[in-house]
Amino acid sequence: MSKSTSSTAQSVSIALTLALSDPNHEDPTISFENTQNLFEAIDYVSGDTLIVTDVSIKSFAEIEEQRQIRRRKIRWCRYDAAAHILLITIPTDIHEILHTRLYEEYLGQLPASGVPRQAWLSKAATYFHSNYPRGGGGGEGDSSGGPISQRVRSQDWPTLVIVAGVSQSLSQLRADMRWWFAASNHDVKIVLLTKFNRQQSKIVIEKWGEQATTRTGAVTTRRAATLEPILLQTIEITRNTTTNPVSYNVTGGGLVLEFDFLFLRSPGPLEGDVVIGVQFLQAYAEVIRLQD
Repeated sequence: MSKSTSSTAQSVSIALTLALSDPNHEDPTISFENTQNLFEAIDYVSGDTLIVTDVSIKSFAEIEEQRQIRRRKIRWCRYDAAAHILLITIPTDIHEILHTRLYEEYLGQLPASGVPRQAWLSKAATYFHSNYPRGGGGGEGDSSGGPISQRVRSQDWPTLVIVAGVSQSLSQLRADMRWWFAASNHDVKIVLLTKFNRQQSKIVIEKWGEQATTRTGAVTTRRAATLEPILLQTIEITRNTTTNPVSYNVTGGGLVLEFDFLFLRSPGPLEGDVVIGVQFLQAYAEVIRLQD
């Protein structure tokens, strides 16, 4: 390693150490200087997320170019062009299992809801450009998809998005959720957050949708309807330490995904909501434990 490279690596390590030691920053944060420093910083992050500030639109284009050249399997969780902030997802083993196992089970339960899997189009981690505001950046989910009858084009927004987090804070995951609803102009209908808390040996799954609210205008008394995120279901999966073999307690019941939100129509005869049962959620937690 050359002297200059060693110096750069040391400065990156110090920057990350300072960010992680700041009690106001649960997620590691650095300021963008150049692409070389950024990709070295990514290698220093032990978790699954990195926040990068001072990323101009030009800098973001350079970072994207380098991602392609380096063939780095990282994701742009969210890029805010106005605030010059880039949230990077670093796909660790547990991070990937958190969302892929849940999404695969969803796909597996589609026939039970009366819909063939061919009616659903998976969009995986497609990069979506923010619709509102125009030119406001974009983002990539972890797993996503929508009904093939209505969301078949590449930039048609998914109706279901799953966002996972391990080191990423729950508050940051909720910010990601709000972005998906707003950036898609409410084309996204369900956002699932799945968060693994290593310290508490707990998985929290939150299902978010939107509901119409009314507010009184500042100039007139006319009341305008707006859509606001609402927490529809919370599931907590915790390990029962008193049993041998290992068992898990699930609070909040099975995960229910509403048919009309997923497929943008009312269910027909023999069709209904997709239900991911408690037994699967217990097995899901065990797979995460074995990987940790």
